[in-house]
Amino acid sequence: MTSEHGTRRPGRLLTALLCALTAAGLYGCSDPGRPEPTPSPAPATTAPAPTTPAPTTPAPTTAAPTGRSPFTGLPARPAPVLAVKIDNVAPARPHTGLGAADLIYVEQVEAGQTRLLAVFSSRLPDRTGPVRSARESDIELLSQFDAPALAYSGSQTALKPLLKAAPLHALPPEEAPRAFVRGASRPAPHNLYLLPGRALAAAPGTGLAQDIGFRFGTAPEGGTPVRERTVRYPAARYTFTWSAPDKAWRVAMDGRPAVTTDAGPLKPATVVVQYVDIRPSRFHDFLGSVSPYTETVGSGTALVLRDGRAHEARWSRPTATAGTAFTTPDGQRLAFAPGQVWVVLAPKG
Repeated sequence: MTSEHGTRRPGRLLTALLCALTAAGLYGCSDPGRPEPTPSPAPATTAPAPTTPAPTTPAPTTAAPTGRSPFTGLPARPAPVLAVKIDNVAPARPHTGLGAADLIYVEQVEAGQTRLLAVFSSRLPDRTGPVRSARESDIELLSQFDAPALAYSGSQTALKPLLKAAPLHALPPEEAPRAFVRGASRPAPHNLYLLPGRALAAAPGTGLAQDIGFRFGTAPEGGTPVRERTVRYPAARYTFTWSAPDKAWRVAMDGRPAVTTDAGPLKPATVVVQYVDIRPSRFHDFLGSVSPYTETVGSGTALVLRDGRAHEARWSRPTATAGTAFTTPDGQRLAFAPGQVWVVLAPKG
């Protein structure tokens, strides 16, 4: 598979987005209801790590050097970026493939529930899921990446023109039918899975991993020792518990340990609780519930969990195409621990 960087054309993109927004209106959910034909599983695809000696740990104020992932700080070769919208209600658990993600975002959706947005680049699992529908907030959140692919189960009708005009490769089942399969162990809609290798094959020109503002290296001084931290949404909660033997945070969702069917417990090295404005959008789902919009452009406060300590931080993202910088209270870039990163987009207050 050949990948190359996408080319941004801000003026043309803005025009297309404005036209799409003008055409948008209220709509109903359109997740596919019938099972897709099940092709033979695609082989696991892994972006191999370099065989040359790994460079030294990057300084907190510099981006990840060549040979390391800008999303994890670990050794990795440049590879396309695939984002996947993941179902997260109780019937959708346990998940599959999330242990291979470089980065996982937690987003609020209708009725106070949450969805996950898993970002893959360094490694691709055989399959991942269950996959669910995209939201308007995903467009802004993913604009800091370089033309990534976005796989999802479907979208609300009025969102389709926005996704088509966005700086990403939209991959619902109708665009990549061979990349989706239905599982037999769960009822729809919680049984749709993605074959990532086939998804990227359907999106030539997907952009490679690039700097989105993360820094990796030695932990900042100070911080507060913490054994666990819970983040609450109106109808969901996440608890992150420090595991010294793993040098990582064990994840629990709604009070139950989060495990995967293929790689065991979820164990991010760094958890970022990013406090954001979550406002009602003008869209709603098929039940009439208003879709929330998570604001990820702007600035605010954050809490960075790493190495068993909590560090107060600030975040800043001046434009949709800019990365998100996390800094200490005195303005220094705050380094994450190398490894999987979770960014929990939590409501202010």
